[in-house]
Amino acid sequence: MSEHDDEELLSKTEKKKIMHALQQLGEQLVGLSDADLAKIPIDDDTLADAIHTARRIKSREGKRRQMQYIGKLMRNTDTSDIEAGLTALEQGQKALARQFHELEALRDQVAEKGHDGVELVIQRFPDSDRQRLRQLVIQIGKDSAANKPPAAKRKLFKYLRELQELEAD
Repeated sequence: MSEHDDEELLSKTEKKKIMHALQQLGEQLVGLSDADLAKIPIDDDTLADAIHTARRIKSREGKRRQMQYIGKLMRNTDTSDIEAGLTALEQGQKALARQFHELEALRDQVAEKGHDGVELVIQRFPDSDRQRLRQLVIQIGKDSAANKPPAAKRKLFKYLRELQELEAD
C-alpha cells in the first residue's frame, strides 16, 4: 500500500485537521525570534524561505495565504524533528523561567532575613562573596527604612544571577 493509497483512506475532515495542524505548526515557527528559529532543524530551504517571507508580510490576507503555503509545504516534510525542536525550546524556556523564580525567591528571603539570609546564599552558592552579600543586605535595610526604590535588591538579584551563571559553567 503506497502513501497515495493512505491519503485516499482519510476522510476529508481528517485531511483538513492534518492541514490545520501543519499550518498551526508553521504559525509557531513564524512567531519565533531569529535566535529561536535557528535552533529548529528545518531541512527544506523552500520552507525556511517561506517562513522568513511570512515574517515580513504585514497584510492580513497576504499573511493568511503565506501561512496556507507554509502548511502546504509542510505536508511534504517530515515534521517530527521540527516538533521535537519546538518542544525542546519550550522546555528550555520553562526551565529558565523556573530558575528566574527561584532566584527571586532567594533574593526575597535574603532581604527578609537580613544577615541570616546571607547564609542561605552561601549554602546555595559556596563560592559567593560573603562581604559583598552583607553589604547588599545592609543597603537593602537602609533603602527600605528610607522608603527608597529597591536598587540594592536589584543589585542582589543581579549578583545571584551571576553566581548561577558561574555555577552553570
